[in-house]
Order: sequence, then C-alpha cells, then structure tokens
Amino acid sequence: MSRTRLDRVRASLGIAQLALQQIEDDLNADDVDACELAAILRELQEDIDVPGGLFPALAQLVSTAARRAEQLEPDRDGDASCPLHEAAALLTDNAGQRLNWAARSLDPQGDDA
Repeated sequence: MSRTRLDRVRASLGIAQLALQQIEDDLNADDVDACELAAILRELQEDIDVPGGLFPALAQLVSTAARRAEQLEPDRDGDASCPLHEAAALLTDNAGQRLNWAARSLDPQGDDA
C-alpha cells in the first residue's frame, strides 16, 4: 500500500470533516428557520455550485471503490463489491431521497426556488 496515497486520503478526510463541522455549526445556530434548514438540506443533496451535491458525490466515491473491488476480488464473487454498490445506492436512493422529503416538508415552496 502506498503510504503517500493513504496519507492523502487521511488529509482529505480531515478537510472534509472540518467542512462538515462548519455545516453542523451552522445547523445548530439559533436563528435557523424552516426555510433555511430546507435550503441547507437541498444543498446537501443538490448543490448548485458543485454539480451533484454531497450525497451523490459520496455515492460516486463508494461506487468507484466498488468498481475497484470488482477488479480485485479473487473469485469475482461480489463479496466486497456488492455491499459497496448497495451502500452507494442507499446514499442516493435512500438517504438523498429522505433529505428531499424533509426539505419539501419544511418548505414546500422551496422546490420552485
């Protein structure tokens, strides 16, 4: 295993954790109302500035790992790749859709924005 690659992954995860902590801090602000919370949830799922949003980007990352696992599985039996493909689907189909439902419930008109 490349030590440099693992170090880059760890550093990138640290940066992502800091960014997510900032979002969590913003969510905990006393003045966040339903419309703003809905807008934040929509950004997590459908970020306009970064095509795809957080959940689709995480799903893409996990799908990439699944494709790599398919190549590395000794018997091509799916023991590693299938759970990864399922995890990616859960991120988009399950978690992402639930974010959309929650946002729509908090601010039904926000879908038009």
